[in-house]
Amino acid sequence: MVYISEFAPEEIKNAFCGAVFVKNNPALSGGVASHPDMHMCLFRDGTAVFSRPGEVYGEYPENIGFNAVCLDRYFIHNLRYTNPRVLKIAEEKGLSAVNVRQGYTKCSCVIVDGRSIITADPGIAAALNEVKDVEVLKVSPGHVELSGYDYGFLGGASGLADGVLWFTGDLSRHPDFDKIVDFITGRGVNFKWFPEIPLTDVGSIIQVRREIR
Repeated sequence: MVYISEFAPEEIKNAFCGAVFVKNNPALSGGVASHPDMHMCLFRDGTAVFSRPGEVYGEYPENIGFNAVCLDRYFIHNLRYTNPRVLKIAEEKGLSAVNVRQGYTKCSCVIVDGRSIITADPGIAAALNEVKDVEVLKVSPGHVELSGYDYGFLGGASGLADGVLWFTGDLSRHPDFDKIVDFITGRGVNFKWFPEIPLTDVGSIIQVRREIR
């Protein structure tokens, strides 16, 4: 099942037949209230832990408990604020925890595969550069639209579904387009984008194979 924000551009919602559109959560503030990556944490095996009422609310940092990055061997988040249920499952799966300052970790990271990410966040990049079996492409911040904010995050404008890495808008408008393409193709990952709309942070496209609620 693919989860997409109910406020994502129509071109994106129409591209995924049978997708679930995540409703605006009144407990959250601002333009992220319908973002999937605020409400669920996805592990590499397709398992997603969903938030329960009262677990995410308000503004940062109360709203970030599920906004973590899960790679093949690592769980990356501001561990001070990680939801305990999420952290327990990460531990059960044998993932090593990597603490970063940025609590909007998933928003900030394009997960290319189980050991490769793209991010504009210098703290995340620095932390993962210390991990020998994770490859990081550091890109320029901004150049992504997000309603109500100066700019959004590239991670929130991406997502893996059916073996394809999607970008939710015209990736070619990003100033680091060539570097991004080289990084992704160098890892043998198929990718697509929507050239007819601006690159937009929709809170990730998340494909779930098993739900934990």
